[in-house]
Amino acid sequence: MSKPMVAIVGRPNVGKSTLFNALAGEKISIVKDTPGVTRDRIFADVSWLDKSFTLVDTGGIEPDTKDIILSQMREQAEIAIATSDVIIFLVDVKQGLVDSDFQVANMLRRSKKPVVLAVNKVDNFDKYMADVYEFYNLGLGDPIPISASSRLGLGDMLDEVMQHCNPEALVEEEDDRPKIAVIGKPNSGKSSLINKLIGKDRVIVSDIAGTTRDAIDTEVKRDGKEYIFIDTAGLRRKNKIKEEIERYSIIRTVAAVERCDVAILMIDATEGVTEQDAKIAGIAHERGKGVIIAVNKWDLVEKDDKTIYKFTNQVRETLAYMPYAELVFISAKTGQRLHKVFDIIDAVVENCNLRIQTGVLNEILTEAVAMKQPPSDKGKRLRLYYITQVSVKPPTFVIFINDKKLTHFSYTRYIENQIRQTFGFRGTPIHIIMRERKNDR
Repeated sequence: MSKPMVAIVGRPNVGKSTLFNALAGEKISIVKDTPGVTRDRIFADVSWLDKSFTLVDTGGIEPDTKDIILSQMREQAEIAIATSDVIIFLVDVKQGLVDSDFQVANMLRRSKKPVVLAVNKVDNFDKYMADVYEFYNLGLGDPIPISASSRLGLGDMLDEVMQHCNPEALVEEEDDRPKIAVIGKPNSGKSSLINKLIGKDRVIVSDIAGTTRDAIDTEVKRDGKEYIFIDTAGLRRKNKIKEEIERYSIIRTVAAVERCDVAILMIDATEGVTEQDAKIAGIAHERGKGVIIAVNKWDLVEKDDKTIYKFTNQVRETLAYMPYAELVFISAKTGQRLHKVFDIIDAVVENCNLRIQTGVLNEILTEAVAMKQPPSDKGKRLRLYYITQVSVKPPTFVIFINDKKLTHFSYTRYIENQIRQTFGFRGTPIHIIMRERKNDR
């Protein structure tokens, strides 16, 4: 089951980024006392007690602004609201209840999502509690007093958030059909790919924010097998704020990747692979999902006998952290090589679920150690006793060793390469966990 998503929303300058940093445990959002500093949503995985969720920071909502940047930020926040399971509505006790708070509250009510009302900047409960009660007028339930900067009241707020993140309430029906998230920059051809696969224009690329997660799932049947495609499109570039618009895809990408088995990263062949592509691909890589890189609009590229090799090298160099990813050159418009996409999806799904017998794994480990000695430090050498596979999606292996301090990422990568050499695991990341065994016999 995917992690619930929790979005922090509110007017500019009520302390959303400060709260986000306090919950995420590090300074990720820029905190500045000027409305409009947080222009793009930023996300982090957060744990509270025995539960975890994905936290989303948003730009401030100014309901009636004509300012183009603030209106773009409002659109971002609306996307965050649509894709989240729970919303923390943050207000400012020192500014008091203002008309914009009522307008934001109305927007949240229309979303029909659970809302936790948090009143920020309550540095002294005795002094400010009378002012906190004023926020009952919003009609969103009990206001919870907190101070993000002093980290007061955050436990009570998170307890309330977790009430709405009840696993029973969020559990999805068991569905064995492969789920494929189509991710990438705006205008890379994500919706065109799905439209071509289903043979009709069902996924509409729109300038209007607010498409929910469920509305962008598409069933595709091929050769008697069913697949669920999750489209992460929703906003085209408009005006000239290219950089801002490109960032809009991130929250949809996180929500989709959390739920998928395989992510197809769409790259625009006419633009080449970019830093933004690398950031989006990193979301799938970090979450251990299978990855297929689909270079789209290949029919528009002028080619010679070396074009495909040059482009392949460029992709592999920019996405060097995921050499396992499968690569295919397609045209969503003409349908070129789309039949190959399904074959690759089937292979990647199979690899994500592949289990290797412990005896076979230990034979590989013994051979790998014999071919290349483990690292040593001050006369003490790393010893690898035993390897076993503990889970799939992604395939995860535990190696029992004598001392974690002697491990080095290059040797871990060497072991991974030896496993891949034998079993392939194309398209899926592999996780290797080194675990110390205290009794060194």
